[in-house]
Amino acid sequence: MNKEGDITSKALFTTQQGKAKLITHEPCVIAGLEEAKEVFYRTGVSQIETLVNDGESIPQGTTVLNAKGSLVSLLTGERLALNFICRMSGIATETKKLVDICSSINPQCTIAATRKTTPGFRKYEKKAVVLGGGEPHRFGLYDAFLIKDNHIQGVGSLTKAIQQVQKQSKRKIIEVEVETREQATQAAHLGVDCIMLDNFHPEEGKKVADCIKEINPSILIEVSGGITRENIASYASFADRISLGYLTHSVRSIDFSLDVAPR
Repeated sequence: MNKEGDITSKALFTTQQGKAKLITHEPCVIAGLEEAKEVFYRTGVSQIETLVNDGESIPQGTTVLNAKGSLVSLLTGERLALNFICRMSGIATETKKLVDICSSINPQCTIAATRKTTPGFRKYEKKAVVLGGGEPHRFGLYDAFLIKDNHIQGVGSLTKAIQQVQKQSKRKIIEVEVETREQATQAAHLGVDCIMLDNFHPEEGKKVADCIKEINPSILIEVSGGITRENIASYASFADRISLGYLTHSVRSIDFSLDVAPR
């Protein structure tokens, strides 16, 4: 790791002091404010005041943080602080939009993240989903069993895969990803905790979900694959959980800026 730091700011300033305002240029659910604050602490900013709380819905033009300190400290932390708050607020804002759509149809339906996250940034992206009203789902491969198509291919059958996992379940959730009605009914009869309907059309998904609930009403129905803000309402009526990879891998960041001035 290079220890030279911000060579431009160090070339231009020595002990000069400054003040800064962190401002949003569009309405959003704010997330990453605590991380931005920590960045400025670590770069040596002497005074930091947050004006809102993570998870709040704020209008365009809101100043969310004031800071005072050396210009070198403020400018050194600028981009990293903005990286946190812009991306995390984008995720939280999109999550909240999806939660609002689904809760109006089915208050029991939750919105979940996946493990399709930016390398090294999963902790913060999952946190942003929660701040937007969603749930993090699995953080890692160790949180719950999730039997997918390649597991089934490797073992030889869906039934065999489930039975082998059940022998070693250690009281952790067992979820199975299915692609057909036949797989869904097999999994339901074997008493798994959750069945993920992968890439089902909403009409077929509703029929399969009803079939699963008839076999075992306690099984949680998750739907995933090809779901967007435009079509999510079609899944909300029958899904207990909807997971979306785009929430963390391709969501648009919110526009914030840090306005710095000498004092």
